[in-house]
Amino acid sequence: MSVDESTWKFFQQHLGYNDEEMALFRANPRNEEVLAKAPELMQKTIVAEVVESHGCNSQHKVGDRFLFDGAGNLLTTKCPRRICIYALQGLAGLIFSTNELAYAGVDPDSLRFRRTGCFDVGVRCGGWGHIVMEVRVEDRSKYQAKQ
Repeated sequence: MSVDESTWKFFQQHLGYNDEEMALFRANPRNEEVLAKAPELMQKTIVAEVVESHGCNSQHKVGDRFLFDGAGNLLTTKCPRRICIYALQGLAGLIFSTNELAYAGVDPDSLRFRRTGCFDVGVRCGGWGHIVMEVRVEDRSKYQAKQ
């Protein structure tokens, strides 16, 4: 599992590393492992779909989807016009987990606990509203024309 020199050069430029920083980056064997597996992960889209919603101030509804590329970048042009920051914070751990599974050579869609929600507890518990989202990983080709 080796990474070619052009990939290292690309990432040095992409991350803005000087030669000293790049030497540190390359000295960590996990970075080479991640870069070697990244192309496969970049062929995936991470989908967080709202599966429950009540009282959401941002008006997120069941069926709304937040799409992320395989690296975890929000694809803003493919999402609702308004996105609640409190919904996004609940997704960070699950998106990280899909990445870790892929880097470990495990199907990134094999998460067992794939639901999360915003931290607003809803009106019955003293908040305003609450949404629940479920994360799945799909082939990027399904969304290619839309991205």
